[in-house]
Amino acid sequence: MRIGIIVDSACDLPNDFLEREHVTILPVTVQIGQAVLADVRNEEATMSFLSGETAARAFEAETTPFTVQQVHDLFLSRLVHDYDYVFCITTTRTRSGIHDNAVQASYSILNDYKQVRAESGNNTPFALRVIDSQNVFAGVGIAVVDAARMRAAGESPPKIRAHLENIANNTHGYMVPPDLHYLRNRIKKRGDKSVSFFSAALGTALDIKPILHCNKGETGPVGKVKGFVPAAEKLFDFATARVRAGLLTPTMNISYGGDLAEMRRLPGYERLRDACANSNVEVFESFMGLSGLVNVGKGALVLAFASEPHKFQ
Repeated sequence: MRIGIIVDSACDLPNDFLEREHVTILPVTVQIGQAVLADVRNEEATMSFLSGETAARAFEAETTPFTVQQVHDLFLSRLVHDYDYVFCITTTRTRSGIHDNAVQASYSILNDYKQVRAESGNNTPFALRVIDSQNVFAGVGIAVVDAARMRAAGESPPKIRAHLENIANNTHGYMVPPDLHYLRNRIKKRGDKSVSFFSAALGTALDIKPILHCNKGETGPVGKVKGFVPAAEKLFDFATARVRAGLLTPTMNISYGGDLAEMRRLPGYERLRDACANSNVEVFESFMGLSGLVNVGKGALVLAFASEPHKFQ
């Protein structure tokens, strides 16, 4: 059986992995003033877009996921020809409309695919499953990596589906935002009140950086540290401890809103890499996609893994 994987462009994974595993991207369109760019995870295009005036106004960005019709058309034009079963893994529905759009599109896709496949001489069934990753950015990638691994191992779609849904429940994403004022302005634009003006102003004045946690679609602060570099080190050291305690999947996914060489120089990073190597945990690193950058700001650090419930320490 030919199994396909599709994700929205807010999923942070290395481009070479996405290309090698033939992962299809659902673009998110980003508009800042009159400037518009479809995010297809092109680092050069992203950095060019986020320069000059657009960079200064990035917190005002409007992001638009693929519509129901666009998802429908993509499946019927390409995916129903190329695959027999497709897993569509999305950013958590609590933070993006792409999951609900994909679910709505799935109904008409399953009604319309037979004629499309028959026209190319294929009369076998087609099926798809939309999976809510219940996470964001690097967190979405945890399920994607496991889907690719299980596909390569020849596992059946029902077994893959059950595993992905379990992993989604146990995926933990952590982020250190570099600029609380930017984050506060951005979430205010989105209608979110989770970072107050007072907290943002106080945090900026004292250079306090929160460590944010996402699991099961819910996001909130779990720690705070003075300075971005010490906060990054604390996060790396915490992740190192979780690796040594044992993860549910052999994957550590990291994304950064800047030069990856800069991220690799942060304290604690090498200790995490060493712990992953000793525990046979594969590390993925990627430049944060445009959707993530406009939502949390340049320079943000995100890492994710699948683990039993735990407390941040």
